Order: sequence, then C-alpha cells, then structure tokens
Amino acid sequence: MLRMGKLTDYGIVLMSYLAQKTELQHSAHTLADAVRVPQPTVKKVLKSLSSAGLLKSERGATGGYSLSRRANAISIAEIITAIEGPIALTECVSDQSHCEQENHCSIQTNWTRINDAVFHALDEVKLSDMLVPSTVAVSPIHFYPLTSKVDLKTLKDGELNG
Repeated sequence: MLRMGKLTDYGIVLMSYLAQKTELQHSAHTLADAVRVPQPTVKKVLKSLSSAGLLKSERGATGGYSLSRRANAISIAEIITAIEGPIALTECVSDQSHCEQENHCSIQTNWTRINDAVFHALDEVKLSDMLVPSTVAVSPIHFYPLTSKVDLKTLKDGELNG
C-alpha cells in the first residue's frame, strides 16, 4: 500500500488553512488550534515547509507564518517532497538507491516511468485545488495532450462508449 505519512497529511492541511487565510500572519499556536493538531507536531511540519521555501516566517509580535507564493503556484508534489523527501515509489528510482539488483534489473526503466507519472500527477494538483469543495466539479488532470485525431472514448456504467 502506498501511503503518505501523517506529517505530510498535516502539512497539506496546514498549507490549505494558510491558503484560505492569506491576509494574516499565523503563529504556530494559532495554527495548531485552528487545525486541531498538537503544537509540537505543527512546529515540526512548519519547519519542514519553511526549509523547503513554501512558507515565509517572520519573528516578533506581529510575525508568524504565511505562504511564500500564491496557492495556485504551489503543487501537492512540492508539499509532499518538503516533508517526505523526494517522491520515490521504489528504491531504484530514489537518488540514494542501495538496491543490489539495480545494475541488472530489467524493469527499472518501467519503475522510473511509473514514478514519473505519479510525480507529474501530484505536481498537476495545486494547493488551490485543495480548497475547492468536493461538491464542485474540478477540471480533470491531463497526463497526455489530447489531439483532434484521437477518437475519445468514455467509460460509463462499466461500458466503453464513444
């Protein structure tokens, strides 16, 4: 099972909250209360997000945290990478691979293609997309450009139509 860690989930929740409240600086304490996550956990996540350049932080009485860029310019892949490290589904696509099979593995290229597809899908989803209520239709993620020569088919009720 592929699964993000809780810290990454909290990071996306915190970033989404900040994206909704861009007019203010937010303290770690205020953020912890707002998203109902323990303050030590919030501080750890904020540190990772700040180190990755996704948040600005200012000290002082009027200081706090805010997004470093607009929400539509921050991808979910960036948030995940800030907390989890580079997205790598298998060890062989990791920058620090220690796989003994790597030199003679016949499927490594395919794992790279799969990893790239997952990364690009997550990179297409922007923080601003996370603010859209689930009842609102959201534009689909496009992995490949569509051409007019392609006969589009749709899957409806388990049957191919088009």
